[in-house]
Amino acid sequence: MHPLIRLKNLLYVYYFRLFYSGFFKSFGKKSRILFPDIIEGAEKISIGSKTTILNNSFLAAYPSKNSELIIGSDCRIGRNNHIYAYDKIEIQDKVLTASNVYISDNTHSYKDYHKAILDQPISYSSKTIIKEGAWIGNNACIFGCVVGKNSVIGANSFVNKDIPDYCIAVGSPAKIIKKLNFNTQEWEKTDDHGNFLP
Repeated sequence: MHPLIRLKNLLYVYYFRLFYSGFFKSFGKKSRILFPDIIEGAEKISIGSKTTILNNSFLAAYPSKNSELIIGSDCRIGRNNHIYAYDKIEIQDKVLTASNVYISDNTHSYKDYHKAILDQPISYSSKTIIKEGAWIGNNACIFGCVVGKNSVIGANSFVNKDIPDYCIAVGSPAKIIKKLNFNTQEWEKTDDHGNFLP
């Protein structure tokens, strides 16, 4: 990184922590958010320690009074990530996301066909949890589900069903293609349900 860019980032981090980190529900030591796009409901957002959220993030815990967004410690959230909690989203420790990742627990209603979707209320789907150590690839969409511990979600995947711990899932909708076999200590091919293939 060019020294001037590094200096700019360091100055911004200092400025952010000095003036804005106090608006969050909690904001851990050595965490930083670099040049966010939008932050809504900061008072309902908790961020652990030593977490980095890169440029142009959209973080929201809104509009419900019970909305909650939790991002753990030692996470690295990529550029242009959009994380929007209507009820609750939990991103546990040491989660890595690539660029342009969308994580949500809600969608727009579309039941009333007499109204534009823009004019219809937000509809809650289900609690979204990204468990410890997971890796979410570029352009992935995580919607109302649980991604298991140390699991991998491939680039451009759409995930709306739970993915167990230690699995690799890809596609739209995402399907499990590999799982860690603890007996062999290898990632081995599986069927869509996570059963090892012969």
